[in-house]
Amino acid sequence: MTFQKRIAILGSTGSIGVQTLDVIRKYPRLFKAQVLTARKSSKLLIRQAMEFLPQAVVVTDRDAWREVRDALSDTPVKVLCGNGSITEVLAWDCVDMVLNALVGFIGLEPSLAAIKNRKTLALANKESLVAGGHLIMREAAVGNVSILPVDSEHSAVFQCLAGEQATVEKIILTASGGPFFRYSPRELESITKAQALDHPTWNMGEKVTVDSATLMNKGLEVIEAFWLFGQPLSRIEVMIHPQSLVHSMVQFSDGTIKAQMGYPDMRLPILYALSFPQRLDFSEARRMDLSHFRSMEFHMPPKEGFPCLSMAYEAQKKGGNIPCALNAANEVAVDAFLNERLHFTAIPKLISQTLEKISFITDPTFSQLEDTHKEAQSMAQILLTSY
Repeated sequence: MTFQKRIAILGSTGSIGVQTLDVIRKYPRLFKAQVLTARKSSKLLIRQAMEFLPQAVVVTDRDAWREVRDALSDTPVKVLCGNGSITEVLAWDCVDMVLNALVGFIGLEPSLAAIKNRKTLALANKESLVAGGHLIMREAAVGNVSILPVDSEHSAVFQCLAGEQATVEKIILTASGGPFFRYSPRELESITKAQALDHPTWNMGEKVTVDSATLMNKGLEVIEAFWLFGQPLSRIEVMIHPQSLVHSMVQFSDGTIKAQMGYPDMRLPILYALSFPQRLDFSEARRMDLSHFRSMEFHMPPKEGFPCLSMAYEAQKKGGNIPCALNAANEVAVDAFLNERLHFTAIPKLISQTLEKISFITDPTFSQLEDTHKEAQSMAQILLTSY
């Protein structure tokens, strides 16, 4: 009898959550959606719960919770409310794996809870490692808990490293470059929200799409790679690769470079994390015909107009609570841009000004990271009034 892996999907109504359910739908004998969570996308959550009949759903917005509770009253699904309920369900024996697809700092506490409860963590919430990588990796080492990357770039590195015992010379994270990497600094000054959300390759949520356009997303992924793969920042490089066919590469000490390739499809890294160490068939994925690709482009990241990438490197070099503050300030800046209160080129300026105001803590606790997150967000909001 095949063991069915029971999965808690945190953020099931977001892009990653929806695609995870696509994978589970394909393999119902292997995977069970045991817990689904959402903030307030009640209608989609109700449809998901009706189809997959999880043990429980958690809704963090109280009004949405009432709507979901009433809609599911005739089903066996438990309907829980609040962020505290997420931590509660992650302790259940009926959960084997946690796929954290939450967006932002809010994902850190559930990641820690999953690890403390000895659940395998499939991680799509990069902020868990950006803000609290030292806590996550320390806890995972103590409990011998596996962290499986879901981001396409980190999944690619993970796959390139599988079975290798050679010394890593460098990790090369590829970036699409977003829609603007060929723009001059002057052209960037007039970028609109609609332009920034028109990503040339990936279909993602608004926040991640804007981060991709500023290259902050790649900066956060550099920090994520630092924690996941135990390599110094000097061995983690970024290359712009507009075709997004090579998802990342690893260069070893003999000069060999291994690359993981495929058409952009987030269901593939999701499936790899869910099925690891197996690699399952997935006929729905588009196959690459290499004869179509006479050339693929690779460029060094532009230095002018895109300071967010170097800011992320510098934040991680400083360490402590500074990456947490970077992430918090970026959340405020991107939200302001999406609400048309901040120009595109002012995003890194607001982040930089915020970081100058934050008190440094060398080895922050989770509570101190919460305080840093709030402090940085408050400071960014105050500074925003001058723009």
